Amino acid sequence: MIRRFIRISYKVITASLFSFFLFPLSAFPQDEEGDSMPVPRNEFGHPSFAGTPERVGNWQGLLGTLANRGPERSQFNIPEALMYDEVPFQPWAAELHAERRAKGGAYDPHTRCKPSGVARMFHTPYGMEFLDLGDEMLFINVGAPHSWRRIWVDGRTFPEDIEPGWYGYSIGHWEDDTLVVETRGFNTGFWMSRGGYPHTEQLKTIEKFSRPSWDRLRYEVTIDDPGAYTQPWTGGWFMTWGEGVEPFDYLCQENNLDPDRMLGIDQ
Repeated sequence: MIRRFIRISYKVITASLFSFFLFPLSAFPQDEEGDSMPVPRNEFGHPSFAGTPERVGNWQGLLGTLANRGPERSQFNIPEALMYDEVPFQPWAAELHAERRAKGGAYDPHTRCKPSGVARMFHTPYGMEFLDLGDEMLFINVGAPHSWRRIWVDGRTFPEDIEPGWYGYSIGHWEDDTLVVETRGFNTGFWMSRGGYPHTEQLKTIEKFSRPSWDRLRYEVTIDDPGAYTQPWTGGWFMTWGEGVEPFDYLCQENNLDPDRMLGIDQ
């Protein structure tokens, strides 16, 4: 098991580094750049977010951030992503976010094997799989608690009463080659990104997923939470294709060392 874990970790790291060096930072976001292999389409006529039998892999989201954290815009983020000082925090949310950043992510529920909704799901190590079943989509994590998220694409409307959950209740539709997903009904037990941006149960999101080239998946999310922010705002990044990476047995709860290691930068 340990040897298999090391082999998979090596593949994931290699895939991420390959993407980094293959696409110069100045060219990375441009849709015309990237692998020349055409994007496959599935039996539903949608662009496939999966690989092929001849070219397996999954999506790696570790390089991007919900908002730009440095003095310059990250070339891994989409152009719509805000700079950190542009995020329209409510005062209490700004204070809590600053506290989380100061502690270096020490109390991120993700490191305690909790499911992670919104953008945090796509920062999970070892990649993501997207399964298109026609009237529903499944987003599946390899790492973390090995959990999945369901998106209904069958024309339904939101129920009147939604029990708050880790991933919320998601309804999607296709706009040309872009999957558009609206989600409501979140609980507050997770961070909605690795950066620790707070949210309340008033949170609603609109996410857009598209595949501009074989080896890049564009992720965009608009955050609408009047309990934590003064107005809606948008962020997102490009995920990269992890060539040859496939799901494997991974249980976050088994020998989980992160809670002991995540002590914060001041300890």
